[in-house]
Amino acid sequence: MFQATRRRLALWYTAVTAVLLLLFASGVYLYFRNTLIERIDDTLNHVVEIVERSLVISTVNGEAGQFQINVEASFRDNAMTVEDDHIDLEWFGPTGQLIWSTLSSPLNIAIHGNHLGETVRVIKQDIWGDGETHNSVVLLRQVTQRVERGRQVLGYLRVSHPWFEVTKPSRQLIIDLALGTWLMVLSVAASGWFLSGKAMEPVGESYQRLKQFTADASHELRSPITLIQTNVQVALADLELADSQNTTIVNYRHHLKVVERLTQRLGKLVNDLLFLARQDSGISKNVFSSCPLDALLMEVVEEQQLLAREKKITLTLDLVDPPSAEISLELLENWFTFPGQWDQLVRLFTNLISNALQYTPSNGQVSVQLSRLEGSNRGSKLRHGTAVLQIKVTDTGIGIPSEALPRLFDRFYRVDPARTHKTAKTNTETSTGSGLGLAIAAAIVEHHQGHLQVESNIGKGTIFTVTLPISLMTHDL
Repeated sequence: MFQATRRRLALWYTAVTAVLLLLFASGVYLYFRNTLIERIDDTLNHVVEIVERSLVISTVNGEAGQFQINVEASFRDNAMTVEDDHIDLEWFGPTGQLIWSTLSSPLNIAIHGNHLGETVRVIKQDIWGDGETHNSVVLLRQVTQRVERGRQVLGYLRVSHPWFEVTKPSRQLIIDLALGTWLMVLSVAASGWFLSGKAMEPVGESYQRLKQFTADASHELRSPITLIQTNVQVALADLELADSQNTTIVNYRHHLKVVERLTQRLGKLVNDLLFLARQDSGISKNVFSSCPLDALLMEVVEEQQLLAREKKITLTLDLVDPPSAEISLELLENWFTFPGQWDQLVRLFTNLISNALQYTPSNGQVSVQLSRLEGSNRGSKLRHGTAVLQIKVTDTGIGIPSEALPRLFDRFYRVDPARTHKTAKTNTETSTGSGLGLAIAAAIVEHHQGHLQVESNIGKGTIFTVTLPISLMTHDL
């Protein structure tokens, strides 16, 4: 599919460029040809003017009002002048009879006045050595000027120029343009194939991610659906085969509780997928409001304390106090406040803290630190010039392998390649992790124009660092 699309794109690139090149070449050819014709016509008209000024006009028998042209005196010098320029002169009398010409043989073309220039076709008979005659076609560019004195027509002057002065360079230009256009089309075809490949790379990557996403989502959905179906079948079987009503009720209640947990898990998975789909499509509404991040973290840490106590993990929150040099009371009151979406931020830090608790063994520690860094004393990768809020979630857990860090925020990615749910006492006690928690966290941070990075050492622990700009871009507010 991608190769076919790439070929179509390359063909479109080549076809469009070929059409544009043909139009350009045609325009260049027409401009060049018309320019040559105009230059020849200007030359012919200039010769007509020179010859007309050099004509020797005298009276007939001394009678006033009657004039004639002294042909020998008029054209004696002009014949040698125009011969070097491949220009031929013809002088016709008032009635159209040929009187004088620089041509070796008459053209047998009727005389008519046309000072704008015209192209004529002349058939000449050439006599070969064996006495046979051979007809050849000659094209000439001609200008004919009627010479008058008062109302008396003295004659007609016709100036001719060989047409090959136009056809020869025009033919050479056509060859050059055709060769250049062909080479350009080949170059564009190769470039189009290369560029179409580059253009298809992100599409191919997106398609591969979509295929992987679909496969992972199908895998994650298949397991709970299968378990729901199994528990429902077992519950129905218990109703049919049970000997006592009490046993049936107990078993039925147990299976329904399992079904309830699985449906909750499915609902959470579907909500996570819907959230990521909305973020990818850009239809998520950017309704930001002032969020006191210190109060938000206190709330999240308080909610996670129950899980921390169950696992015997110490969970702490550290709020770094502002410097004592600060004198603005309003700034001190809003030291940890920035524009954001409360629900998304709660989800972000809940995912990070619960993830740290999940992979930290008993008697371990998970600490959350919130600090504000000004633009001059921070090393964030953000491009904002104002201050940022930095949140670090540090644990003393099992750590993450270095080769897994680049893909840690991919959807459905887990460090365990088996990607199977952990089981406890029974096959129905499954973990609720779907591999979307960190992907959602990364999407929320990106939505707030922040930056999320991770550092980890095997056996020592992991540090997730979230950097959020206090002032978001105007178009996102």
